[in-house]
Amino acid sequence: MGLLKKIGNFIWSKKFLINISLIVVLYVVGVFILQWYLKSTTNYGQRIEVPNLIGENQNNLKNLMAPSGLPYQVLDSIYDPTKVAGTILEQDPAPSKLSDIYVKEGRIVKVRVSKRTQLVEMPDLVDKSQRFAEGILNNREFRYKLEYKPSTEAHGAVIEQLYKGKPIIGGTKLPIGSKITLVVGRDEAGVAVVIPNLFGLTIAEARERVQGMGSVEFFAVCPTCVTSADSLSARVESQSPEFFEGAMVASGTTISVFATTEFNGQ
Repeated sequence: MGLLKKIGNFIWSKKFLINISLIVVLYVVGVFILQWYLKSTTNYGQRIEVPNLIGENQNNLKNLMAPSGLPYQVLDSIYDPTKVAGTILEQDPAPSKLSDIYVKEGRIVKVRVSKRTQLVEMPDLVDKSQRFAEGILNNREFRYKLEYKPSTEAHGAVIEQLYKGKPIIGGTKLPIGSKITLVVGRDEAGVAVVIPNLFGLTIAEARERVQGMGSVEFFAVCPTCVTSADSLSARVESQSPEFFEGAMVASGTTISVFATTEFNGQ
């Protein structure tokens, strides 16, 4: 009983009560300070609505994000030929109206936008067979056209690959759907073709007719042509090899024409 009495006397002593009171006061003050600190540093309790940006164009992002005051960032672009370039396809965080997610001040809204052009690596098709080259271009969604050039060593193989009329090396990045010209070798040695009659044609008309034969080269000479207008109006006066009914030449032959601006039709 003596021990309990001593404990009771200590608990109800003035010194003990003062210490307990100080501890309670410090605790309450500490809690208030902690709450104030958390609110000031973590924006506790803030609920900023994230706008719905899906389907909008990235050019409007500044205006769309202005009401919320949130910063934004365009991460990258995704190839989608069905959408207008710059259309927003994805956003993070998701729109508040759809996800019921709200954010605090300073949260960056990140978006991904559409692009209509995708770069694809051009393969190296030189010395590959025509069929193999066509398959590769189809798989990579390139368009192509074929041209043929006499060659006894590369029959059926790609001799050159061209883009916009210029050679292109393998590994070059091109927009998907680009048109590639494949120059394919064709062994036409000894194959005879009919000589066309070019008399009276303009140089451009004669060139087009010869090039339409595919395996014959064309060369034009016009001594009286001084200006480009002269070259357009000059007409073929003679040709070599000479034309006559049933005349033939070997494929790969060059047909030369001699044109004049003083053509009289005889």
